[in-house]
Amino acid sequence: MGEVLSQSEIDNLLNALSSGELDTEEIQKSEEKKIKNYDFARPAKFSKEHLRTLEIIYEHYGRLVSTNLPVYLRKNVQVSVMSSETVVFSEFSNALANPVILGIVNFHPLPGSIIVELQANLGFAMVDRMLGGQGLPLDKSRDFSAIELTIIEKMMVLCMQLMKDPWKNVIDVDPFLERIETNPQFAQIISPTDMIAIVTLNIKIGDVEGFMNICLPYFTVETVMDKLNTKYWFSTMQEISDENYQQYVEAMIRKANVPIKAYMGTAQITVNDFVNLQIGDIIRLDTKTDSELSVYVGNMKKFTAMPGTSGEKYAVRVTNVIREEE
Repeated sequence: MGEVLSQSEIDNLLNALSSGELDTEEIQKSEEKKIKNYDFARPAKFSKEHLRTLEIIYEHYGRLVSTNLPVYLRKNVQVSVMSSETVVFSEFSNALANPVILGIVNFHPLPGSIIVELQANLGFAMVDRMLGGQGLPLDKSRDFSAIELTIIEKMMVLCMQLMKDPWKNVIDVDPFLERIETNPQFAQIISPTDMIAIVTLNIKIGDVEGFMNICLPYFTVETVMDKLNTKYWFSTMQEISDENYQQYVEAMIRKANVPIKAYMGTAQITVNDFVNLQIGDIIRLDTKTDSELSVYVGNMKKFTAMPGTSGEKYAVRVTNVIREEE
């Protein structure tokens, strides 16, 4: 907010103008906009609106990664968007460490490829966790072995599959990992002077923290640049939400896997009896053969059922549904 003049200051200013002490032309010149030099070697092909839309896309992507990776790593994963910027490709490639994890991703049906850079400490933490360790990085960086690269490749393939849904409001993409490079010199997929957009994600796996950089060349996203704006983005989201959103949510829930357990009964035995159990021994339960079983969905009792068989497998027949009010 600009400075507010007092009445005395306004009177003094008017007197100075009327007496000629202040020249109105000099005031107008001082208020003229300063011309900003335009660097033709680095044209601004990505606007702030484009970068903001890319951040929204990868915020959604980060939520998917933080939900799906813990299933494989069995460790808490936190992902957040740190920043977005536009640079020439040479600046990005020159700043890469060696070794580094560079995923060359075909962004079909868009032309060209994108690069996903994962810091080496995150890669070693994933390998350590997948092989049963605590998920700790190495004290001293080194080259990746063939086995380690195979494990990292499988994790990168998973991450690339999660990129479909965040881009759905812009275009239906089918990204797939072409190869992984650990030497930046072998990842020169575009001209060094071409412009790229970089979206930086901060990933925290347990206590290990690092960055994932998504490198999007202008050549690849040029055909969908008009759709990379928040107005188009939110209008597309509104169209999707209007198309029977309740049925869409119900269909997604129906695909979810939930554990179901039927309890035959319980019994208490001594440790000595347990150790000496043999084939054919009988354990007496606290239920009768004609009593109903309790069937749990997750940790919640939802059904009662009678035991039986279906073909050569054990089965239960649901006899009652337990409602929430019960």
